[in-house]
Amino acid sequence: MGKEQKIKCVVWDLDNTLWDGVILEDSNVVLKQDVVEIIKKLDERGILHSIASKNEPSLAMSKLEEFGISEYFLYPQINWNPKSESIKNIAKSINIGIDTLVFVDDQPFEREEVNFVHPEVLCIDALNLEGVLDMPELKPKFITEDSKIRRQMYMNDIKRNNIEENFSGPHEEFLASLNMKVTIAPVQENDLQRVEELTVRTHQLNTTGYTYSYEELDVMRHSDRHKLFVVGLDDKYGTYGKVGVVMLECVEDVWTVKLLLMSCRVMSRGIGSLLINYILKLAKENNVKLMAEFVKTDRNKMMYATYKFAGFTEYSVEGDKVVFEHNLSNIQDFPEYVHIKTLETV
Repeated sequence: MGKEQKIKCVVWDLDNTLWDGVILEDSNVVLKQDVVEIIKKLDERGILHSIASKNEPSLAMSKLEEFGISEYFLYPQINWNPKSESIKNIAKSINIGIDTLVFVDDQPFEREEVNFVHPEVLCIDALNLEGVLDMPELKPKFITEDSKIRRQMYMNDIKRNNIEENFSGPHEEFLASLNMKVTIAPVQENDLQRVEELTVRTHQLNTTGYTYSYEELDVMRHSDRHKLFVVGLDDKYGTYGKVGVVMLECVEDVWTVKLLLMSCRVMSRGIGSLLINYILKLAKENNVKLMAEFVKTDRNKMMYATYKFAGFTEYSVEGDKVVFEHNLSNIQDFPEYVHIKTLETV
């Protein structure tokens, strides 16, 4: 097990960064070909893009559309606010840690302003992009099926979020309108790359922060002492991809949840509670005692609350590590608005 941080989004300035020239002085700006190539190659790796530019929004966006690249940028921030504020808004909108962002700008002042407010953001001079595609932070170990369609999945999320904001009924009614389909299945060989990727990339909705290599996961997949599940989610707007992982350590009549995590993109879909209910039902069916580990990090407080809300009680506390216990009574039924397909082997 180890910990590492990967970049999830590159934030670009526009003038003299994405294109040569200042668009407010001359609208006939020319794209920098090397930049477009970088954007497309990183997009293929599953790395997202956005914009933080001090500019006139409609003029800048129309130029990006004219160049045929506007679709690459999620939640673009084109305004006259400090770049640090724009970067904060991008991280919040995508729902990723601000330390997973790279900021590219040709102006030293702008990079220094961002670095002063957000020292955890990696800032790169737009005049010094040679070798950026070879930076370890921008080279994921695997390019999974989910990586290849990551931008499209986020674009679907934007569509869902816009519809949700204008939905007047209760939240449960909105969830029911999505026609969600959840699949919970034992991890197969072709899931291993994505499962490793999830342990590395997922920080907020992660009960322990443990990361596992492809090789470690493959061993556990075949181990009698472990159960390893992957969770997929689809709805009427498309697929969310593989969004969750559960790892159980099974020793005699005690099962311990060593890892439970979900992509932050499904935070409001109730998948965490659903997944815990699945584990509770499975443990009860197998007549075992159920424990769960939680390791406090600077981001995962919500998962502590998720365990408590699901009826777990603290069994022991040592530093940042809590071991929970569940008596397997009062297990909730799965919500009616989700179709659940399980392929367990116990």
